[in-house]
Amino acid sequence: QVQLVESGGGLVQAGDSLRLSCAASGRTFSSYAMGWFRQAPGKEREFVAAITWTATYYGDSVKGRFAISRDNAKNTVYLQMNILKPEDTAVYYCAAGRVTDSYRRDDRYDYWGKGTQVTVSS
Repeated sequence: QVQLVESGGGLVQAGDSLRLSCAASGRTFSSYAMGWFRQAPGKEREFVAAITWTATYYGDSVKGRFAISRDNAKNTVYLQMNILKPEDTAVYYCAAGRVTDSYRRDDRYDYWGKGTQVTVSS
């Protein structure tokens, strides 16, 4: 069992940066692929980024602006978000799973945090 707790969300202006953190419980954190997803009101959950031991993956809408990283010693995954836009406004969720492919699919992940709100004003 893995528990995930996101933090770092808030209200910012367009062009600003934020860094989200996701702290995970459990001793097998390093064996999991970690992902970030987001969901805006009235929209489906959207893939943002994922990280494994060897690779990172990004959604098209955030590529070049967001960066995912992990610190296995701290059981934490981060999402650095730069040049934020109003359309980035959403609840951001951290996810973990023994994912080996299709990292963009939310049904590949077994564990989810409760989310953190990010609001970007224009």
